[in-house]
Amino acid sequence: MKAVVGLGSCGIAAGAGKVYEVLKNEVEAKNLDIQLEITGCVGMCHLEPIVDIYDNEGKMERYVKVGSDKIVELIETVMAGKAFDSYKISEVDNEAQAKQVKIATGKCGYINPEDINEYIERGGYEAIKKCLTSMTQEEVIDEMKVSGLRGRGGAGFPTWFKWNAALQSKETPKYMVCNADEGDPGAFMDRSILEGDPHNLLEGMMIGGYAIGAEEGIIYVRAEYPLAIKRLEIAMDQARKKGILGKNIMGTGFNFDMRIKAGAGAFVCGEETALIASLEGERGMPRLKPPFPAQKGYWAKPTNINNVETFANVPWIINNGGSAYAAMGTALSKGTKVFALTGKIKKGGLVEVPMGMPIREIIFDIGGGILNDKKFKAVQMGGPSGGCIPSHLIDTTVDYESIVKTGAIMGSGGMVVMDETTCMVEMAQFFLDFTRKESCGKCIHCRLGTKRMLEILERITQGKGKQGDIELLEDLAIQIKDGSLCGLGQTAPNPVLSTIRYFRDEYEAHINEKKCPAKKCKSLITFEISKENCIGCGLCKKNCPVEAIAGERKAVHTLDQSLCIKCGKCYEVCKFNAVIVE
Repeated sequence: MKAVVGLGSCGIAAGAGKVYEVLKNEVEAKNLDIQLEITGCVGMCHLEPIVDIYDNEGKMERYVKVGSDKIVELIETVMAGKAFDSYKISEVDNEAQAKQVKIATGKCGYINPEDINEYIERGGYEAIKKCLTSMTQEEVIDEMKVSGLRGRGGAGFPTWFKWNAALQSKETPKYMVCNADEGDPGAFMDRSILEGDPHNLLEGMMIGGYAIGAEEGIIYVRAEYPLAIKRLEIAMDQARKKGILGKNIMGTGFNFDMRIKAGAGAFVCGEETALIASLEGERGMPRLKPPFPAQKGYWAKPTNINNVETFANVPWIINNGGSAYAAMGTALSKGTKVFALTGKIKKGGLVEVPMGMPIREIIFDIGGGILNDKKFKAVQMGGPSGGCIPSHLIDTTVDYESIVKTGAIMGSGGMVVMDETTCMVEMAQFFLDFTRKESCGKCIHCRLGTKRMLEILERITQGKGKQGDIELLEDLAIQIKDGSLCGLGQTAPNPVLSTIRYFRDEYEAHINEKKCPAKKCKSLITFEISKENCIGCGLCKKNCPVEAIAGERKAVHTLDQSLCIKCGKCYEVCKFNAVIVE
């Protein structure tokens, strides 16, 4: 029997590390006939810790939300030939998985990311072998062209075009760079691939390196991903020992090796020229293009940059053919896309779906709908550079063109779901605050313009908004877009513009009525205790952090407005609808 514990970051955060340790001690103490292994995130983060049990015939049963206090009982029950039904994954969750098509994340959650042999057993490194032994560089690029694969980092630029431009550049040496500097709030697609299937990234980069004529690959990964870095280092070391990385790979004469550069966590380094500057030891600041990195990139040499998810699709395309990949998706957006579902959603986690699937299906069929069955309000796509798609556009399909029409962008794949309690003005303020802090400061429009916009939004949420503020925000947004050098500044106003476009009434309520329709902005709300509903249970009084609530048990309580900090704790804990938000 084999027991596999999910030890991606999400699993570890949910307590899977302790589950693994308890199980390991039990196996060793009782000399149990159990092969214990680890794996990465399978995408169902809301069900962690996850433990997969394989019988001797290879049949798997998945158990979810298994705490360290239950793992021994689970193993004893299963070894006795019985089912531990209360912790089995539900059919609903299995059906949600069945709606997905996994290519980039196909092996995540099913192989040990620290064992190269498991990757090889599932067809790993066959794609690079095929390229090196039976395909020319041009044929590899042609296969990418047939596939229609576009960059998954946000811009959606055709992968084959970038590779071909680097191939046509005659200078040497050339470099293949992976942008793993995943900085969008709510995004964790790249991290899960790095932690769950690092060899897939290595193989994709090797194929790209062969295609453009590079002998060195560099993975620029944010330092906040220590587990991803650790597993990448293990994967590279194992590949070198097997002769898959290094000199004369597989006896073909192809030389290619890789190294990791841990980035300092600057969001602007997601822009390729800023990333290159950081690689060279300079401050991460973008530069004018052209020349493009394919002509003059790292150390002014031809350089190709793609993100993790883009590279993760490449081995599958080589093994199965570009036409098979192009058969999925839409006319202009081929293949699949990985999304990180977060926010006010019941089943948060990672999903990979064919391009062209409606947002409604992703949120409600795969994500299980809105948390606490509240009303869906909007979904933020594209991170700080993206925009909000409102409820009446929920049937928009996920492809580059359709998403752009709404005022959002595909981005790297974050999907932050919002319900009726979300204040759209406050949300726009949050994302603009992020981009303002992450601006490198090179462009005046971005450096100062985002600060001015943020000051206006702060005024509005504090009840100090005035006539003309909305128009001023729109005017500033246009100037920032036109005057900024890189994608950070050019897209920073998107969350503000999209919320004004679809939720202008909320802005007007904040400014004209000094009210927050979502009842979230502290300066515009008050908490009251209803005399009719309060039974004097004392729960609100007990949980108030500033002792603003007074009253005897079984008597109506009162709330001192001069002490209230509007934290909302009383509202959250009251079971009798006695706390009212005005």
